Parts: sequence; C-alpha cells; structure tokens
Amino acid sequence: MPQYNYVAKDFSGKRIAGRLEMADRGAVLQMLRQKNLVATSITEQQAKNKDGFRFSFGGSVPLSEVVIFTRQLATMIDAGIPILQSLEILSERTEHKRFKGILEDVTKKVAAGSSIHRAMASYQSTFTEFLVYIVKAGEESGHLDEVLDRVAISLEKTEKIVRKVKSALLYPAVVIAMAIVITSLMLIKVIPVFVDMYGSMDVELPVPTQILIQTSDFIRANLLWIGMALFGAVFALRQYSKTKGGSYVMDSMKLRLPVFGELIRKVGISKFARTLGILLRSGVPILRAMEIVSKTSGNKVIEKTVADAIPAIREGKNLSEQLKASKVFPQMVIRMIGVGEASGELESMLDKVADFYDDEVDTLVAGLTTLLEPLIIAFLGVVIGGIVISMFLPMFQMVNVVSM
Repeated sequence: MPQYNYVAKDFSGKRIAGRLEMADRGAVLQMLRQKNLVATSITEQQAKNKDGFRFSFGGSVPLSEVVIFTRQLATMIDAGIPILQSLEILSERTEHKRFKGILEDVTKKVAAGSSIHRAMASYQSTFTEFLVYIVKAGEESGHLDEVLDRVAISLEKTEKIVRKVKSALLYPAVVIAMAIVITSLMLIKVIPVFVDMYGSMDVELPVPTQILIQTSDFIRANLLWIGMALFGAVFALRQYSKTKGGSYVMDSMKLRLPVFGELIRKVGISKFARTLGILLRSGVPILRAMEIVSKTSGNKVIEKTVADAIPAIREGKNLSEQLKASKVFPQMVIRMIGVGEASGELESMLDKVADFYDDEVDTLVAGLTTLLEPLIIAFLGVVIGGIVISMFLPMFQMVNVVSM
C-alpha cells in the first residue's frame, strides 16, 4: 500500500505535517477531513526498487499529452465506448514512454475496481488535483463525458497561452544568449590578439580600449572562478525558489517586472478564473474548489491570496470582498465576480473573466514582440558595437595622426 506525505492546517491555521499509508490519495483526503484538517499538499512517497533507485517510467509528461488524452477520453465515452475499453485503447495508442506506462497502470487499477479519479490521483505530477477532482465530480454526477470535455477545452486554452508566451520570449532569449556567447568569445579570444598588436606599436591607448583590455584580462585570469560563481549563484537561486518563502518572493518579483509582470499577472488571473469556474460548474463545493485553485494558478502570490480568502468564505463572506482586500486582482475582475455572486451566475462570470484575460494576453504578447525587437537591436548595438569600436579606436586615432 502506498505512503503519502501530507501537509495540512487545522481551523486555527496551525501547520501539521505527517505521513499516512492509504489505498490512494482520495483516502488520505477523507482521513484528514475526519480529523478536521484542510490539506494543502499531498504527495506520494515514491516506491524504490531493490537497488534503492526510484521507480519511474522515465521523463516528464508534457501538458499536450494530457490534453490529447482528456479530449480523446471524452470523445470515446460520449460515443458509448466503456471507460475501461477507452483507457485500454488510449494506453495502447500513446507513444510517450512515461505517459504510456502511467495509463497502463491506471487501466489496471480501474480493471481491479478502482474509480478513475482515484487511479489518476496516484500520479499527481501528471494528473493535477484540479483534473482529479473534476473527474471525480463527473463520475459522481454521471456526466463524465461532459466534464472531461470542459476540462479538455480548459487545458487546450491553457496550453495555447503557454505556447504563445514561450514563442514570444524565445526570439529575445535566443538573441540575448547569442550576444552573451559572442561577447564572451571576443573578450577571451579576440581582444588578446589586439593587445599583442597594440603592444608592438607602443601607442597610448584610449580610455575605452584600456577598460576593455582590463576587463578581458580579468575575465581570462579568473575564468574558472567566474564560471563557478555563476553556477553557484544559479544553483542557489533555483534551490531558494523551491522553498515556500523563496517561491513567494520570486513570484512577487515577477509581478513587479516591467511589461512581463503584467503578462504574468494576466495569465495567472485567467487560469484562476477558468479553473474555479469549471470546478464550480462541475459540482465541486466552493471551499474545496478554492483549495484546489489556491495551488494551481501558477503564481504563489495569487495562490496565497486565494488561500487566505478560504477562512472568510467558510464563514459566509463573499469572494469578491476578500479578493478586493488583497489588492492583487484588478478592480474589473473583483466587480465582475461580485456581480456573479449577486446574480447567482458566478460560473458564467468567471468564464467571461477568463475569456477577457485570454484576449488581453494575446494582445500583450503581440505588443511585446513588437516592443522587444527595437530593444534587442539597441542592446546588440550598445554591447557588440561598443566592444568593436573600443577595439578599433586606436587604429582610427593612428589614421588621423598619419593623415595630418
């Protein structure tokens, strides 16, 4: 029987951590609820083989694979194909090695009598808590095909946004990386050649050239230490970002970035609204839906805002009031949610918020691409052009002296 590490909070907000040996993740949640605890994190203790290595099907599962699986499963169930047979077909057709192994194991568990959501909950890194609870709601309501169709649409839109953002950032990232590589090669390999040449001429070098040569000498003399320092800084930053406090600080800084911060905020709000809307429409209670959303928006600042609102909502207060107090969500979003609560159509209003911010992200990405091109050209001109001019500046001065 698998073991699960959990982190939960009691009604006073006290953090409690422990480990339970249960049949599946759903059983762990039920046990914690019986103890009047609210789960904030549940992770399965990975099984190990005889040599002590963690067992894995190899590699991570891309979101696109989960999207395709969800869409195809919804289509098959809607066509009247039994769930078990649908899973068998999909596991056979999947080419991704790790995902194929996961689907085969899920199929075995369902064949042994397990529900789909409990079988999927065994692979939290692949099937998110959001997806598991949506499937559970669909099984309990008898409308699994409709619920899966909604999830597929949501995941497709999420993947589309992620793909657009990555595509917009790929070009500047590649150009900047190439600029760094070229600059490094010039400082390490090219400039020493000019130093030897100018040394044989016995000429007084301009200040920009002297600074460039000193920079090149320093880098070449301390190349190993500089490399180790950069590696250490990146490693330390990554480790810090994995901690609870560090991830919150990093995400908070991301929201303050010029242009990019606004893009990250809009993506997070869109994901929050769409996820919460689908959960509520699928019959998941609002408190449980809020708990799920508080871990799936992709930004720790937004997630904390949602998590902090849960106790007040449990007491009967409105969601819009709690979001307004946080000052993280724009006034338009708060007002639309407030109207949805007042009219009893919160799910529809959340869908409209998500659609609006999807369009906002599209517009911002298009504008970002246009804005970045001149900035990149200016960056290359200042960095690469500055180095080239500094290298040839003594020659220009010599030509002027000779012509006089």
